[in-house]
Amino acid sequence: RAVALILVLCVSGMRAETARYSVPEEAERGSFVANIAKDLGLTGEELLARQARVVPEGEKQYLQLNQHTGDLVVREQMDREELCGQSEPCLVRFEVLLQSPLQSFRAEVRLTDINDHAPVFLNKEIVLKISESTVPGTRFLLESAHDPDVGNNSLQHYSISSNEYFLVYTRRRSDGGRYAELVLDRALDREQQAEVAFSITGVDGGNPPRSGTALIRVVVLDINDNSPVFARSLYKVSILENSSQDTLVVVVSASDLDSGINGEIVYSIVQNSEENFETFKINPKTGQIRLKKPLDYEEKKNYEIDVQATDGGGLSTHCKVEVQVKDVNDNAPEVIITSLTSTLSEAALPNTVVALFNVRDRDSGDNGRTTCELTGEQPFRITLLAADAYALVTSETLDREQVEEYNVTVRARDEGSPALSASKSLLVRLLDVNDNAPTFTQAIYTMVMSENEPVGRSLGRLSATDPDAGENARVRYSLVPPPTGTLATASLVSVDAESGTVRTLRPLDYEKVRAFEVTVHAADGGSPPLSAQAVLHIVVRDENDNAPVLLHPAPESSAAGELVPRWAPSGYLVAKVVAVDADAGQNAWLSYELAKATEPGLFRVGLHSGEVRTARAVTERDAARQRLIVLVRDRGQPSRSATATLAVALVDDFSDAFHQLGHDPAGGQQPQVAEEEMLTTYLIASLVCVSSLFLLSVLVLTANTLCKARVRAELPPPSPSCYADGGFASDDVGVGSTGTLSPAYRYEMCLTSGSGRSEFQFLRPILP
Repeated sequence: RAVALILVLCVSGMRAETARYSVPEEAERGSFVANIAKDLGLTGEELLARQARVVPEGEKQYLQLNQHTGDLVVREQMDREELCGQSEPCLVRFEVLLQSPLQSFRAEVRLTDINDHAPVFLNKEIVLKISESTVPGTRFLLESAHDPDVGNNSLQHYSISSNEYFLVYTRRRSDGGRYAELVLDRALDREQQAEVAFSITGVDGGNPPRSGTALIRVVVLDINDNSPVFARSLYKVSILENSSQDTLVVVVSASDLDSGINGEIVYSIVQNSEENFETFKINPKTGQIRLKKPLDYEEKKNYEIDVQATDGGGLSTHCKVEVQVKDVNDNAPEVIITSLTSTLSEAALPNTVVALFNVRDRDSGDNGRTTCELTGEQPFRITLLAADAYALVTSETLDREQVEEYNVTVRARDEGSPALSASKSLLVRLLDVNDNAPTFTQAIYTMVMSENEPVGRSLGRLSATDPDAGENARVRYSLVPPPTGTLATASLVSVDAESGTVRTLRPLDYEKVRAFEVTVHAADGGSPPLSAQAVLHIVVRDENDNAPVLLHPAPESSAAGELVPRWAPSGYLVAKVVAVDADAGQNAWLSYELAKATEPGLFRVGLHSGEVRTARAVTERDAARQRLIVLVRDRGQPSRSATATLAVALVDDFSDAFHQLGHDPAGGQQPQVAEEEMLTTYLIASLVCVSSLFLLSVLVLTANTLCKARVRAELPPPSPSCYADGGFASDDVGVGSTGTLSPAYRYEMCLTSGSGRSEFQFLRPILP
């Protein structure tokens, strides 16, 4: 750190010298800057007793004073480029204020630059068009790389990658910036090489150095005899800072002796800085340079612009334009309050500090020189602490019974022509009252609780702050009773008076209460207490605690009967299962599936519709009675389900519907036991019929065989030329190793069960 002489300022003395320190930018929080107590010749106990504090010049507090040790440390990281841009030096000014008696001294911390930025080219690819007739030694101005650092950490030199034709030189501008000039070292030949590409690198002087790179593409053009020539190589102009946008700055002019397209000139600004690009624009045909935005003398006083003129053949030349910004009195003084005691005891002694403030004017010269005064007759006066730093102090004893508060107006005026002024009003209260109510961090709090939440479960925390101190800042929470006749929300949740934690008082059912609101009251401990209110919105989250409920078929019925004709095609609507779920969201999304069926391949169920349809056409082989169990499932976690039972009868027509479903039209539905006995009877009868038919078939076949054997015995023996030994075997039943063909027959037997009728049907024989 660099420490200068420090002279403690007494209010009566009116003298001060500025103490100067330094610290690197981006220094970590808590980094040591200086020991203020040592420089003032005070001990840590004296600093604490005199309530020493740091008052910044601006609104943000970057530095902090430890009253116990006297160390001045970094409170917030400071970025030199953000605070000062490329202005040097970059200073953070502040004051150290001591009470009893009032003393103050001014100090400033210089932020030293670190190499935290690398040079950056605005365009990653630079295209140059150069005629093949260009003479070696010709110079071409290149776009500059931008490095926000200053001093040695800023851009220092340029270099290019190895190539046969060009060299690069680093030049310095009047403002200290460096730019690159490309020099043709060897004549170009378009027929030999139509384009030359190489890279340019800008390197700063940091340790370690940083660099940025761009690609240069040189397009070699056919011979163009003459390059453009500017009327002047340097244009110097001045312009007032209050000039409006599009104000004409200067007109540059170049000429070219060529004719036709080679004599047409296009003007452009070489992008040597981002600031120039954002501030100026040029008409490519006329060469008029105009403002893209208003200027500010306080931000930048000089600009240096590189202008390029390029003809139609690609040849170009450059000139410089230096723009000087003239200051005008366009900034009114600013009164910046750095410390304010809004409440003051009526027993305060004269010279008690009420407020500290700075007066700043961004203009220069007389335009930036200011004076300060109070308006009206009041028991206060302004004391000069240092240059542009003032204190508002009491000038006499105060009487609260006469005046309870003062509205003090401070007026600052500069010495410009015409003079500009600004005022600041300060409200000084003579009674210390609890004037700060608690403030909730949110006007509306939203919390979520699951239904059936256990009692005492924490839902969240409310927070309200009070800027007062002591008991005036202690906040207690409570619920505001709801109006009579509304939901008793106070019995549903509670709020902890000290912490603001919201807890459940009883489980809730989402199907009955989906959301509710309560008003929360926060009061401080002042006298009288101040309070604030916020709305607490409780949203009940649904849980999957309800299973689907069947509407059709009715759950109390054992099975719903449905009739399906045997001619029903695929997709025939048999029935529709309808169910509802009292839950919400995906807990109420229902899906249907066939859980069990007499013939699973005959029917299908719509996943979301619940429609029961035939999956294929009904055939005679399908059982007449079908029993289906449909599973209805929701999508909750875990899921809940219900089942519906359908009894389906396959009928030839609807005249025997009651018979197929086991209904008696006169007597109603038969008991389940009767149905089972009837089915058993049908099965026994069917078995007897089948057995009888089988025995009858055997007898017929035997008789037929005997008859045929007798006929063959009476016939003459077969001729050898007709049949060979073992000459034929039937595909079905052989009745001998020799003999004629034995005709075989195949019969189809169809048997239905559960229909109440059984048949044994002979079809026509199928000969092999």
